[in-house]
Amino acid sequence: MTEQAITIPINGEEHRLLVSSNRTLLEVLRWDLDMTGTKHGCDLGECGACTVLLDGHPVLACLTLACQVDGRDVTTIEGLSDGRVPDALQTTFAELGAAQCGYCTPGMILSARSLLNDNTDPTTDEINQALSGNLCRCTGYVKIIDAVHLAASRSSD
Repeated sequence: MTEQAITIPINGEEHRLLVSSNRTLLEVLRWDLDMTGTKHGCDLGECGACTVLLDGHPVLACLTLACQVDGRDVTTIEGLSDGRVPDALQTTFAELGAAQCGYCTPGMILSARSLLNDNTDPTTDEINQALSGNLCRCTGYVKIIDAVHLAASRSSD
């Protein structure tokens, strides 16, 4: 394995790392940087539990090599809040009980954040499409979709 020196701005803070060419972003986030909000799910890119934002767009950290994100902005669930003030989606998910076990929640919220950054008034179909790569085994998605709609309505107020 070859190693590469990389610099990744994560949640607004630069991290300089020496990584093997086969290390995933998920491994680096969880094991090297102790950012455990990004969940380790299927390792196959099917569940969305490891979703992070790369330059503002959702990607699966389990399928993204760390060396591919050198110099690119990464946002994890830990970086979504503004200091101690949670993101509107974090608030609405909590208010509406959109999280049950919570394992999928960080990925759901980050996918929804990307959607709301691009579309401040999405339809239910657009929310469904944006969240289609994020699986939840605990809910029927109704409260999750309601939470995204509520966050969207609050941001347009």
